[in-house]
Amino acid sequence: MANQEEPRMGTRAVWGGEEGPMWQGATQVPVVHSVSFGYADVDAWCAVAKGERPGHIYSRNSNPTVEVFEEKVRLLEGAAAATSFATGMAAISNTLFTLLSPGDRVVSIKDSYGGTSKLFIEFLPRFGIAATLCTTGDHDAIEAEVAQGCRVVYLESPTNPTLKIVDLARLCAAAHRVGALAVVDNTFATPINQNPLALGADLVLHSATKFLGGHADALGGVVCGGHELVERIYHFREINGATLDPMAAYLLLRGMKTLHLRVRQQNESALRIARFLQAQPQVAAVFYPGLESHEHHDIAARQMRGYGGVLSFMLKGGYDAVRAFLPRLRYAHLAANLGPVETVAGPPATTSHVECTPEERAALGIPEGLVRYSVGIEDTEDLLADLQEALAALS
Repeated sequence: MANQEEPRMGTRAVWGGEEGPMWQGATQVPVVHSVSFGYADVDAWCAVAKGERPGHIYSRNSNPTVEVFEEKVRLLEGAAAATSFATGMAAISNTLFTLLSPGDRVVSIKDSYGGTSKLFIEFLPRFGIAATLCTTGDHDAIEAEVAQGCRVVYLESPTNPTLKIVDLARLCAAAHRVGALAVVDNTFATPINQNPLALGADLVLHSATKFLGGHADALGGVVCGGHELVERIYHFREINGATLDPMAAYLLLRGMKTLHLRVRQQNESALRIARFLQAQPQVAAVFYPGLESHEHHDIAARQMRGYGGVLSFMLKGGYDAVRAFLPRLRYAHLAANLGPVETVAGPPATTSHVECTPEERAALGIPEGLVRYSVGIEDTEDLLADLQEALAALS
């Protein structure tokens, strides 16, 4: 039997942060909309404000509902601390601006999410921060760049939208050899499939909008790691003001209770769909780390427990084929999102890299004829039939 002190992932997803008594005996986390929190005397108020006793003073800084969300993610990632944000990009940008100063250098990969790439290409250089983007699968080249010195190594695995894999343990170790911090975006994998902190990362972050919430009805982001680092990022966020709304925190919490069930179904469906697409004459290539043909399937098998609910594929005929194919899908939202209970599909030009120009996408190795397909929890047979019908129309 499992040790009762170490609940498994499914139990953490349901009970994490919610084991203690709640207001008026509620069994669900109350949504606390209050902006401020009052105290009967100034000494008690000051003690909370200074962090000498638990409590809240102002919801831009902390909030009871938001605090439970942070605790649940912290437990799922096995972290010492966590802090939340209004969106996933707020989590990414606040983390980078907390850790980096003018004159610093960050080493990352070309295949990171489009908004993240924009930070590296456009925003960080304006503040005198150099960003070097390496070929994602070339671990020797990445290690060589890191060895030249940097403040942060920023990684994403699997990547968005080409589902490339990087060896997290290897590259986190390379970061530490030069005194750099390793930061990993774990949005695609989720804590159910992968825990970067256990592989050597200093910080792990998520766009909670995606798989964590799972219902496409709330924006949010979160960063987990050691106390000192998370406290620094929290301080930047509380002053910068990218605070997670209590109602969004509640919706994310509600979604996370089924995270392990949703991800289990999405893992199984995505692998079956990827194998199906490989055999279709209209498909030029399929990208999914669960496929034995994937360039770094061996690394994925070593560091992941499941391969995730997102895959991508290239249609023969390029962007024109994508435009003809997508509207024929019956069981897929054509939308710029991923990770919800419904299947979502779209090209990088309108989803992951909508912020980038065609030239920037080409430089990052993002094909215009790519389809990103986020698998929902629908019956797998229905999704397969839907894809088959849409592909047949291309013929």
